[in-house]
Amino acid sequence: MANEREFDIVGAGKGIFDVEIRALEKTREALSDDFVAIVRLILACRGKVVITGMGKPGHVGAKMAATFASLGTPSFFLHPAEAMHGDLGMLDQKDVVLMLSYSGESGEVTHLLPVIKEIGCTTIAVTGNARSTLAGECDYHFYFPPFEEACYLHLAPTSSTTALIALGDALAIVVSRLRHYTKEDFALHHPAGALGKKLLTKVSDLMYSGAENAMVHEGCSLKQAIVEMSEKGLSMVTVVDADNHLVGILTDGDLRRMLERGVDVYHEDIDHVMTRSPKRIYAHEMAVDALQKMNDLRITGMPVLDANDRVVGSILMQDIIKSGIVQ
Repeated sequence: MANEREFDIVGAGKGIFDVEIRALEKTREALSDDFVAIVRLILACRGKVVITGMGKPGHVGAKMAATFASLGTPSFFLHPAEAMHGDLGMLDQKDVVLMLSYSGESGEVTHLLPVIKEIGCTTIAVTGNARSTLAGECDYHFYFPPFEEACYLHLAPTSSTTALIALGDALAIVVSRLRHYTKEDFALHHPAGALGKKLLTKVSDLMYSGAENAMVHEGCSLKQAIVEMSEKGLSMVTVVDADNHLVGILTDGDLRRMLERGVDVYHEDIDHVMTRSPKRIYAHEMAVDALQKMNDLRITGMPVLDANDRVVGSILMQDIIKSGIVQ
């Protein structure tokens, strides 16, 4: 057992990073035609991307499947032991199966090969041993280059699992980019929680519209505008023309500044005191973009327009924040 007083704990920890970084760099340099072939195979797959592996590669395989599915490629993890007890029934000949084993000799994985071939799936070996059973029996291959495990015993899967995670991310993300997977697509697969809300919630979902919106026509008195803003309980009132096109706005901040200047709010017209051509947002835009725009402009609300540039509502910063789309 190492003497803790003499052992450089931080240095040892950084050394682990160094070893794994070197493994990642070697794996990056190993990406070549085999990687391209696997990407194209996954893109052309008409079924699912099925990932299987035992032990630590199996844990990574489950993460890989989740990442593929998250980025638009149908995928699931198949546990080798469960596969031999009925779960092979989930496979179809249109599926692509990534088989993970750093040694290429994991019995639980290689024993699946005859049945998977009989089903007709296309197989991909991901291994560090080009002469292994898995490498020799699969249709496509990715071979990790030689590198050392970060474990001081050189036994526990460490560098190899880190490299496998990075390879899985590279495959899933490159395939996703080639599919032209968008933020909107991502949102459809992540509807729950702040992430889904951020990507799905539009201005139209949070704006005040119809009878809830504070709106007056140009030419009205300032008193009427104040009453409208007060009755609707909003911090702004929108001024429109006869066709509901945006003319200006009045905010509670504008009103406070007018009172400080001694403006006669009972005998003034809205046209003389409103802010003309104010910043605006469109109903179809994302609420998170409206929030960013308000933050950049240092304002707390904006009129909302439709595709014909007519006012259809108002959006306030506080309501976007309350919606939970930002943390």
